[in-house]
Amino acid sequence: MSEEKNEIEELIENMISGGNDLVDHLKGVLPESLAETLAMFHESNVANLNKIKEFVKTK
Repeated sequence: MSEEKNEIEELIENMISGGNDLVDHLKGVLPESLAETLAMFHESNVANLNKIKEFVKTK
């Protein structure tokens, strides 16, 4: 079971890292207002993913 948790935690970390890379790339392409919206959306996703990661650790 702990192996599954490690895989889930690794997946979440990869999702966060990939999202960071995507946002960084798109900031240079999108107009500033859209880039800010995208960054806020990503921050919300990161917060939710971290909550899921913490939940998985407790189970």
